[in-house]
Amino acid sequence: MFDLAQAAVEGALSAGAAYADARAMTESALSIGVQNGAVESTDVGSTAGVGVRALFGSAWGFYAVAEPSLASSRTAGERAAEIARASAMVPGPPQDLADVRVEEADYRTPFQEDPALVSLSEKVELLVGVTEEMRRTKGVALARGNLDFWDTDKWFVSSQGHRIHQRLVESGGGMSAMAVGETETQIRSYPQSFGHYESGGYEVIRKWDFPAHATRLAEEAVALLGADEMEEGETTVVLASDQVALQIHESVGHAIELDRILGWEAALAGTSHLELSRLHEHRYGSDLMNITADATLPGALGTFGFDDEGTPAQRVDIVTEGTWVGVLSGRDSAAVAGLPPGGMVRGDGYNRLPMVRMTNVGLLPGSSSLDEMIAETDQGYLMSTNRSWSIDDRRLNFQFGCEIGWELRNGRRTKMVKNPTYTGITPQFWGSMDMIGNEPEWVFWGLPNCGKGQPIQLAHTAHPAVPARFRGVRVGVRG
Repeated sequence: MFDLAQAAVEGALSAGAAYADARAMTESALSIGVQNGAVESTDVGSTAGVGVRALFGSAWGFYAVAEPSLASSRTAGERAAEIARASAMVPGPPQDLADVRVEEADYRTPFQEDPALVSLSEKVELLVGVTEEMRRTKGVALARGNLDFWDTDKWFVSSQGHRIHQRLVESGGGMSAMAVGETETQIRSYPQSFGHYESGGYEVIRKWDFPAHATRLAEEAVALLGADEMEEGETTVVLASDQVALQIHESVGHAIELDRILGWEAALAGTSHLELSRLHEHRYGSDLMNITADATLPGALGTFGFDDEGTPAQRVDIVTEGTWVGVLSGRDSAAVAGLPPGGMVRGDGYNRLPMVRMTNVGLLPGSSSLDEMIAETDQGYLMSTNRSWSIDDRRLNFQFGCEIGWELRNGRRTKMVKNPTYTGITPQFWGSMDMIGNEPEWVFWGLPNCGKGQPIQLAHTAHPAVPARFRGVRVGVRG
């Protein structure tokens, strides 16, 4: 596979490229879906191919081939260089690349139990069991469960001398119970509404212990049908860590992508309210807000050894004590901004042009706990598990809905509320954060479906998060 990638790079250089890199890849994936105790889908897939980038003047070219040979890989490199040369006919300054250390390396995801060695019947029986258990609760009309696994090998070669192999193993899944009333439906999900995913093997599934939560989910979904709506107004909001993770993703993660800040990317999720000239000056939140992008966190879904440009995985400070200090970048965007490259460029498979993507963008823990936040709240709401989200294309104005909420009164969690929502403006909202959870409550929530680009690419990312409390938040907004 290194030979295939090397052939692609040599083809690009022979056609005039100033720089080239190539990724030879194989990927196998398994996805299982079960509904109401019956298998709904079992999808097994595998891909293999080579994708090559070529830089000529001010422009990139990209070309990919499936099931490659040495000859087709070399031709792919030549085609990538031709595309770059044609694109460079549009005037623009020459594209520089920020320096990175050239390495020959091998990285493999640590795992305990290879998912491929766990029988399909065991995986299916787990999902059948939890969906049947949820359906035993009267009022649950739809019970679903899914498991997903990926095993990816990458061989990366660059014209500067990189030769890097990586094997990435990722596992996860989720389940949900839906209750249907006369005029509405309510749903409860576990571990979170998108499922939960980690870098690791089948031990990830065992750790989250789906059967232990099946009955609780079903009972909460039914109870929500009879719960009161939350009152509209401004109040204190405590968010569970899974909702904080989604808040980070939408109002921080996409906003700090340097290609959006530079105006290079706007296709799917818009641009950004951040201005590069205000780096180290812009106030993003309260003094308790410390955000990092850390691709080295053990077990997190956005963890790897090297990105798809050969830049080593690393931790980059993004927000320090409320001040914006860092971005998500690649070698080309970092060079334009005069910053060191952060190792955040990845492509969704061999046949997609790598772009800036989130790694593990998360909130560092503090010194409080969820119980302390509740105890110190006279009036407000606790909300958990995202159900809906909406944010403008500059990542400023947002509204989120959760699956479940509880009224907080005099330091105690009281009645359940349904359809809880909250809204805000990014810097004001984060600026109102006055308590955050501690390290034992820190969870690396993994999302396998972060979308970006045209054609759309899905990235695997994580958001380390703890519970957090926010003051003066507008809640209960509908429509």
